Amino acid sequence: MVTDKKITFTIGERELSASLVENAATEVLAERLETGPITIEMNDYGGWEKVGSFGFSLPASNEQMTVQPCDFVLYQGNQLVIFYGSNSWSYTPLGRIDGVESAELKQILGSGDVTFTISLAGD
Repeated sequence: MVTDKKITFTIGERELSASLVENAATEVLAERLETGPITIEMNDYGGWEKVGSFGFSLPASNEQMTVQPCDFVLYQGNQLVIFYGSNSWSYTPLGRIDGVESAELKQILGSGDVTFTISLAGD
């Protein structure tokens, strides 16, 4: 279930709005973001996703799922994964990036390492 909570991913000069789903992981994430933005170093993985460590753990409630481009999830309790392709695995859903398509997201994310800053929308 998608909540009315929004976050912003900032990659360079580009800002992407994202909607959070409702679960324990997103509640804790939103609480952490209330104290300020989080910066994550993201790396390519598998040709369909970017992965990076939060540097802290969130409560996991993994479920087998097929993710689509623009979905983002929690992996192994402490890693953010943002998809620009599809994959099936056991993840904790976190949300979905709003208003972009797969090809545009892949272009924004680029190839290689990238730094993301995550903040509560409006901050």
